[in-house]
Amino acid sequence: MKRRRFSAKRIRFFANSSYLYELLKSFLTQTMSAFADIILPLAQPAYTFAIGATEGLCVGDAVAVQFGRQAVYTGIVQRLHDTPPTSGRVKSIIARLYHRPLLSPTQIRFWEWIADYYMCTIGEVMRMALPSTIKPHARNASEFEPYTPRHERILSLSATAPDGEALERMRRRAPRRAALIDALRQAGGELPRSAANADAAVIATLVKSGEIVTFERECEPSFAPIQSTLLPTLSAAQTEALEQIEKHFSHHNIVVLHGVTGSGKTEIYAHRIAETLARGEDVLYLVPEISLTQQLVARMRRMFGDRVTSYHSKLTPQRRTRIYTDLLRAPSGNFVIGARSALFLPFARLGLVVVDEEHDSSYKQSEPAPRYNGRDAAVMLAAMHGAKSILGSATPALETYANTLSGKYGYVSLSERYGEATPPQIIISDTIRAAKRGERKSHFNTILLNKIEERLERGEQVMLFQNRRGYSPYVECPECGWTARCPHCNVTLSQHAGGASLRCHYCGYTTPTPTRCPGCQRAEVRPMGFGTERVEEEISRLFPSARVVRLDSDTATSDAAYERIISGFARHEADILVGTRIIAKGLDFERVTLIGILNADNLLNAPDFRAGERAWQTIVQMAGRCGRRDGRGEVIIQSADPCHSLLAIASENLYEKMATTLLAERQRFSYPPYTRLIRITLRDTDTQRLATVASSLGSALRERFASRVFGPVTPLLDRMRGEYIVEIMLKIEVEASFARAKQILRECIDALQREPELRKTTIICDVDFV
Repeated sequence: MKRRRFSAKRIRFFANSSYLYELLKSFLTQTMSAFADIILPLAQPAYTFAIGATEGLCVGDAVAVQFGRQAVYTGIVQRLHDTPPTSGRVKSIIARLYHRPLLSPTQIRFWEWIADYYMCTIGEVMRMALPSTIKPHARNASEFEPYTPRHERILSLSATAPDGEALERMRRRAPRRAALIDALRQAGGELPRSAANADAAVIATLVKSGEIVTFERECEPSFAPIQSTLLPTLSAAQTEALEQIEKHFSHHNIVVLHGVTGSGKTEIYAHRIAETLARGEDVLYLVPEISLTQQLVARMRRMFGDRVTSYHSKLTPQRRTRIYTDLLRAPSGNFVIGARSALFLPFARLGLVVVDEEHDSSYKQSEPAPRYNGRDAAVMLAAMHGAKSILGSATPALETYANTLSGKYGYVSLSERYGEATPPQIIISDTIRAAKRGERKSHFNTILLNKIEERLERGEQVMLFQNRRGYSPYVECPECGWTARCPHCNVTLSQHAGGASLRCHYCGYTTPTPTRCPGCQRAEVRPMGFGTERVEEEISRLFPSARVVRLDSDTATSDAAYERIISGFARHEADILVGTRIIAKGLDFERVTLIGILNADNLLNAPDFRAGERAWQTIVQMAGRCGRRDGRGEVIIQSADPCHSLLAIASENLYEKMATTLLAERQRFSYPPYTRLIRITLRDTDTQRLATVASSLGSALRERFASRVFGPVTPLLDRMRGEYIVEIMLKIEVEASFARAKQILRECIDALQREPELRKTTIICDVDFV
């Protein structure tokens, strides 16, 4: 009989969806394939293995393979084909691990895009994307133990189970056994042991008599039905914004919701989420900080029930694996809230992606690879699924705003606060003038102290922002100028624990604060500057009856610690909250009527082309934490440069004016969104070799990119964890091919690393760094 050939065109004709098309193509490919490209959780590209005797292999399957002499890894099938590698001995796949693929074809494409765009290997994407429990590895085959999903004991009626008169007699003679038989019949013949209201003796008796049988089965996903019966009532402004979003979605897949702080963006998201879930589609809601997920999940569960799932990297590997495998098996209509790692979960029918606080730099992963931007990756993931995206913020990133001006994104503005709340009054206080006139105590201008006293007398709450944790940034000898520095990193040590210890914020090195200067032995070292610890100490001294708490990475060491501080402040168990940027994100306290920004200058004067934008965003976000209910709040900004143009713009919350001013600067100096940036970081313990590699790479890049290359230069932090650092920056115009530029960069790096000695220098490419 002649074998009929199926072309890709014929497959598309029979497929009713892109997903079915991918499955059919994968099935027909594997029947004719002898080799598979396998992704391993290593900083390596995919490697080719022989399929051998492995049956039923599909793209996305997890397999066990030997890599190296004996080590066994879990790998993912990226591609099936019949082309043998041109060199080396081909090893065979040891086994297919699970009875269903771990990744869909869309997830594979997303991994490939991440690896290509952010210039890393696809193995690094796998290492970060999958929970560790589901991708075990071992030193040899005998030690390799694949992940075993949770199983549960099932009770099932046998063919000889009593019925009719026999069951009636059992009810009179053994009512507990009969009750279990009745429960099984009502459940359709099967029931998990955990759901059966019967003791072990009853079950054992029925099993022995052959009236029921038991067996083990993989636990079913624990997802409850979505219920959206408690949606909030929208104001007229919110309703209009929702209607505009729907209108934009008719010709844009991405819409920016620019809503001032306290305008009720979350309520608008909830209505759009309910529509998406009602269609049986999945929803992904991203937040920039893990700490924000708990409050949001609790809020959304009040609207949508227990089907809302929280996912982030701080969950245990077992919990992350269970969520991942449950989503693999669950029907569509799931609602996931999480940080950027939630992008890599399996979604059957993704219909909506919400990126809240889209401007936040926390969406960008810095270490380790892949160094991806969660916001941009979310937009790409939504596009691959054919889903819609909402990017929400009170202070949209300039790159995002530029996309709305060009018409690439839809734009919806929500310019009024929800309910009776009004924008706070912003007062700029001159720290230099206050010091000259004796109107400054410790680190606080008198106007701020007076406002704090007023709030405390009225039983209201205060939030104080200082963008530096610890007691003081560094210590210094007043006699000889000695400062304590980290022996592993070229930075000063910050003072912590009320001044008792010195700590490096980069490598974690810690040492006690010296009682006398190690340099001259003549004087005691003094703390210079101030961090949140010192603010907490000073404000407690100035207001001894006030209850003061601090929220930064030193106090919020776990989700429980963070929640304890936040919930306690919300219940008015404290009067003053001192914190870093963490208190500027998504918090809502009805009694807070005063915000103090203690040092705006270290925000405005940071050595970064985004300093102005970030300072403005931080000030506006902090201002949004107060006056969110009745009454108008106040914000006191302490600055040595009160006439700074951005402070004046921030005091009036004029986003368009700020954006226009900074975009003009960016265009004049060729910064994003008018160019794309790649930062090339070179690290080495050998300074001479580092200089050689940096000079060679810089010269090679200049030959190809000319004036688009900046560096090599020594950054402000030129040594970290014992490695010296040099940086090169590459600017590519948006009109040029970014893909081609990255290809040329890869070629230059590959050519350099062909020399074994120079290969010892670590070279890291950070695309679209922030």
